[in-house]
Amino acid sequence: MSEEFPQDPAEQLTRAIRAVFDSWNGERARIYRHREHISEDLGTAVNVQAMVFGNLRSAVTFESSGTGVTFTRDPATGERGMYGDYLPDAQGEDVVAGVRDALPLSELKRLNPRAYLQLADHLRMLEHHYRDLCDVEFTVERGKLWILQTRVGKRTAEAAFRIAHDLRVEGTITPDESLVRVDGAELTRLMFPRFDTTPADVPLAQGVPASPGAAVGVVVFDSAEAVRRAAAGEATVLVRRETTPDDLPGMIAAQAVLTSRGGKTSHAAVVARGMGKVCVCGAEALTVDPAARRFTTESGVSVHEGDTVSVDGTAGTVHLGALPLTASDVGRALETGTASGPLTEAVLGALTHADSVRRLEARANADTPEDAVRARSLGAQGIGLCRTEHMFLGERRALVEAMILARDDNARQDALAALLPLQREDFTGILTAMDELPVTIRLIDPPLHEFLPDRTELAVSLARTEHPDPHDRELLAAVERMHEQNPMLGLRGVRLGLAVPGLMAMQVRAIAEAVVARLRAGGRPRAEIMIPLVDTVEELRLARTEAEAVLAEVQEETGTTLDCPIGTMIELPRAALTAGRIAEYADFFSFGTNDLTQTTWGLSRDDAEASFFPLYLEKGVFSVSPFETIDQEGVGRLVEMAVEAGRAVNSRLETGVCGEHGGDPESIHFFHRVGLDYVSCSPFRIPAARLEAGRAALMDTTGGSDSR
Repeated sequence: MSEEFPQDPAEQLTRAIRAVFDSWNGERARIYRHREHISEDLGTAVNVQAMVFGNLRSAVTFESSGTGVTFTRDPATGERGMYGDYLPDAQGEDVVAGVRDALPLSELKRLNPRAYLQLADHLRMLEHHYRDLCDVEFTVERGKLWILQTRVGKRTAEAAFRIAHDLRVEGTITPDESLVRVDGAELTRLMFPRFDTTPADVPLAQGVPASPGAAVGVVVFDSAEAVRRAAAGEATVLVRRETTPDDLPGMIAAQAVLTSRGGKTSHAAVVARGMGKVCVCGAEALTVDPAARRFTTESGVSVHEGDTVSVDGTAGTVHLGALPLTASDVGRALETGTASGPLTEAVLGALTHADSVRRLEARANADTPEDAVRARSLGAQGIGLCRTEHMFLGERRALVEAMILARDDNARQDALAALLPLQREDFTGILTAMDELPVTIRLIDPPLHEFLPDRTELAVSLARTEHPDPHDRELLAAVERMHEQNPMLGLRGVRLGLAVPGLMAMQVRAIAEAVVARLRAGGRPRAEIMIPLVDTVEELRLARTEAEAVLAEVQEETGTTLDCPIGTMIELPRAALTAGRIAEYADFFSFGTNDLTQTTWGLSRDDAEASFFPLYLEKGVFSVSPFETIDQEGVGRLVEMAVEAGRAVNSRLETGVCGEHGGDPESIHFFHRVGLDYVSCSPFRIPAARLEAGRAALMDTTGGSDSR
């Protein structure tokens, strides 16, 4: 129902004030607060002031009034100089709303040179006062310049690094202040290649931006095809409903991974991030049909195997065809340590200062020599998590099957003996790449059934085969025998090592013999042995006793002194609560915050993200997923308690974190505060972790925060 506009100025003012207050609860405001993690109970404020008018015409000249928005530096690139727009005969909202085409700020210089020079003087004064990029709104009323408002301006990641660097060089801010004004999330964005898209590039589908970057390749629907095409030099995009450990070879071979299910912490997302692969998960509008070798969009477009697509892991979009790529100069500079322009100079300068002030070490989660080499080139100070289960996939699965199907101890030992040299070779390569730096090797963690064929697929295959292979029948019997209702809480980790005779001994011997090989080659290996999923001190005591016996055997056989610390992964609440006792038998704690979050919250990560997580985020139960940023009140408190209790018993106890949170900027600040020695993350996230560790040290010392 419409009403006449009130003519009483007092009523106009009252309604305008009320409208501003009411805007706090508007839909756009709520969405913005959620995205920026702004508290719901802060409220807003109203300024009441006199107006000036940029649309007042003078009898002398039409252009004597106008309005504009300007920045003290380019907010897109960080380049020095005035950047902005000007509209003659207009009000401020006309510039912001884009209802008219604005003119370059240089037009003001032509139309009103005096106002332009005054504006330049004011901008210099404002930037000097605020010591940062300023966003300024101004009006010219009948030739007179008015500054309406200013604020510290929003900027791109590129501009953030350049501005912070330039202000430091100019002496406006200190090196410490310069470091605090950039962050790891911005650095990560700068490292990935990007697509050069236009508004006309309509995506096929939108999903969860699980691992940022840009990649182009032909669609494939299984791991074997991805490997085959990659070997032929063809770039591929692996498309699955969801990925499993079996897909690892294909994920390694592919340029990008696209799934129709899962969220940011699904298997596809976690593994892709760990490898620095582009990944879009949960593109629910896509119907993936592996049998027909195609996927279909909501609008009915079918994309077949061999068709080319572009995957944008930063935006979470998928496009048909090959979009043009823009390479990342920052990524190259970080790997080579050589600047190629103002931006890379600024990034390398920020990292150099971060390294000089940080206390936390930055280590990598790496499972191959190639990952280790890349991690070291990006500044990793060791490997905080080397997963050995990935070494049992591919052609080696036959040996694992033989171990599982062994009818007696002799057959099992034969299978383990065949695996031993392969494991030793793996460890030797990784220790070579990380010579002189610590390498924490986790003994096998997942349940053995993950190395066997899928239960349902195998049963169906046997049922359809007239003369089934006896080996397949034996496999199905083993799968049935090992089937668990909840494998995550079943026979895995240290339980598996204690339950399968010889398995743990084989792995420890492979580590020990790799260390001996490196020592004899003149290297300086620093291998550490991690026992996973410990719940009680008795488990660790038994595992440590067995490991030490193997180390002693290798020492005696080779005449070489071995120094291999033995510790555990704290990933269960009971382990955290009894950390004081566990520390009696541990040289180090590594917090596995992925599983610690699941078991503390009672959540299945993949299931929760696919069902009620969006609802919880919308309703404010979570401000952010606890799998992305550490839950400080719950999971974080367990970490803090375990560190305190462990060090009270063992003052030399080394502590670190190797879960996904090890590369999360906000979580890194928490780990610094509770006194961890290192964070470990995927190689690609090492530069961001180094940067955030430096920022954490400064902000902890000064109590300061990012002025933006």
